[in-house]
Amino acid sequence: MIRLLMLACLALLFNTARAADAPAAASDPVLEAKMLAITSELRCLVCQNQTIADSHADLAVDLRNQVREMVKRGDSQQQILDYMTARYGDFVLYRPPVKNTTALLWFGPGILLVAGLAVFLAVLRRRSRLSADRFEPDPEEA
Repeated sequence: MIRLLMLACLALLFNTARAADAPAAASDPVLEAKMLAITSELRCLVCQNQTIADSHADLAVDLRNQVREMVKRGDSQQQILDYMTARYGDFVLYRPPVKNTTALLWFGPGILLVAGLAVFLAVLRRRSRLSADRFEPDPEEA
């Protein structure tokens, strides 16, 4: 009975452990390397935290195939990036350029950090100026 239960568990284990399909590779390794370099510069529009090269989303697969076709056609990396940017905007670039429209994206985290530190220091300074009787006593002292 125990062996039968163990065999059933092993069958379930092997049934759930499936390998993912390998990405389609071009017949030319140089072409594939160029395609991977270009897709590493493009953000997956579905995942948003992965490059097209890393993503398994259907849209990313389609965009990889499109980039592969463009590379086969002889388009340069800049032409492909320009095409994708014209079609999807600067958001598709994993490292968007610094422009007026992307300034908040580039400098926003630093501004928020400085603002947070300023608020923190203001609270500490205000609190240090308060007298001891302004604070509530601990319940153990009462």
